[in-house]
Amino acid sequence: MPYLNNIKMEDLKLYINNLRHDFSKKTLDKVDVNKNPIFQFETWFKEAVESNVNEPNAMTVCTSTKEGKPSARIVLLRNFNENGFVFYTNYTSRKGVEVLENPNCALLFFWPELERQVRIEGVLQLQSETESDSYFNNRPRGSKLGAWVSEQSKIIQSRKVLDEKYSELSAKYPDDNIPRPSYWGGYILKPSSIEFWQGRPSRLHDRILFSLVNNAWEIERLAP
Repeated sequence: MPYLNNIKMEDLKLYINNLRHDFSKKTLDKVDVNKNPIFQFETWFKEAVESNVNEPNAMTVCTSTKEGKPSARIVLLRNFNENGFVFYTNYTSRKGVEVLENPNCALLFFWPELERQVRIEGVLQLQSETESDSYFNNRPRGSKLGAWVSEQSKIIQSRKVLDEKYSELSAKYPDDNIPRPSYWGGYILKPSSIEFWQGRPSRLHDRILFSLVNNAWEIERLAP
């Protein structure tokens, strides 16, 4: 459809239903992957960076309440190693409150330029205060102020509330020496499963699943 101006809902639905893209860039097999999924993720992440994927560290973070009601949002990965995957946020935000109730979490990376997804499931734990301080101290000044300004997920009356508070705090902290708020810091997801998805023709995608069993990674192929 060359344009979408003044489009009717019926035409939009037809357009959506007719969207098709056949994946054919790569293949993936159990014999191809590193036996350690963290190293396999590192390989794929490097390839995403080298392919100029827009924000390759952007990931969907899905949390849920103790009753199992899910919520998802995009968050930036800030570190990963064999201990897990790290991101930072306000502990009093919706996701922070949900993590207190239910630490189970899922991450999703989607790199369309490579026709790849990575799905990670596990349990979230708080980073140490030392680790959170270290990361916070290296943030840009504006980001540090932003952590103080925003009562994340809370209802506010207008944008003016944020702008005024930012100006006040900017005057209070005229240089880069800004302390980390006690309610802001890092989480690390300890993975129990990691799935690598490679798009293939006819929707017969390659899916390789790593599952942590007795502290060792088992590797299986899943049907698409």
